[in-house]
Amino acid sequence: MRESVQAEVMMSFLVSEELSFRIPVELRYDTCDPYAVRLTFHLPGDAPVTWAFGRELLVDGVGRPCGEGDVRVAPVDPDTLGEVLIRLQVGSDQALFRSSAAPLVAFLDRTDKLVPLGQEGALADFDAHLDDALDRILAEQNAG
Repeated sequence: MRESVQAEVMMSFLVSEELSFRIPVELRYDTCDPYAVRLTFHLPGDAPVTWAFGRELLVDGVGRPCGEGDVRVAPVDPDTLGEVLIRLQVGSDQALFRSSAAPLVAFLDRTDKLVPLGQEGALADFDAHLDDALDRILAEQNAG
């Protein structure tokens, strides 16, 4: 059975040190792709942009710097659970977002109640939907 968890979080899109603006970001987790989370950014004047990456990266990144390559997640201050930076990069282009950690943790807690971290492979229908999930991820990336 397909189940999902969704949340909307307001994040700051950090354009430069002097300029940032708040945007709504939809967070989504779906049991048909239990290893990934999707963040859909609603930038003013543009079509929504969706990024999919490992749920575990977001879990770990709330508490310590994590990620290599296109997606990096890190707390602003590793000693407190206050704010989190999410850096997305394609080639030399990058976007930096800042979010309060609390709504991310609440979202991740809900995903963990649906599919406990480390138990993703135990889903009975996971193998049957893996190809579909990968096709959707590739289609999202090609569309973006």
